[in-house]
Amino acid sequence: MADAPASQEEALVAKVAALLGRPPRGDFEVVVTDAGGEPVVIRNAPLLDDGTPMPTRFWLVGPALREAISRLEAAGGVKAAEAAVDPVALAAAHDRYRLERDAVIPTGHAGPRPSGGVGGTRQGVKCLHAHYAWFLAGGDDPVGAWVAEQLAAR
Repeated sequence: MADAPASQEEALVAKVAALLGRPPRGDFEVVVTDAGGEPVVIRNAPLLDDGTPMPTRFWLVGPALREAISRLEAAGGVKAAEAAVDPVALAAAHDRYRLERDAVIPTGHAGPRPSGGVGGTRQGVKCLHAHYAWFLAGGDDPVGAWVAEQLAAR
């Protein structure tokens, strides 16, 4: 975001705010767009503007996918994903996510730090949206891959 001219940056922040339903509370960058160039996934800074830890590094903002995954969750998708995915592979994914996020915490930061893996959880599945967002952004996430299979089958 910092390299864009102010007007482009302001327009992007306004667009993401509209997708979130509130202003972003920290730095982010759009890492996945749809065919029309609209934001689908943002990558959040590990700390919000006020220093609050932000455990969710990748956030799904694309409305159509967000709604589709909400329907999947409402139909028992979180429990189904936990049952379908190897727990060792899931634990490894949480570790990779945590390491990627924690690697960009500013050197010397002495305040609270984000915790957990995908979506801030340490084990299991908390939110299919967070897993799928990371998967779309190129993350090696078995739950995100499972979500992709479920969406393709619908």
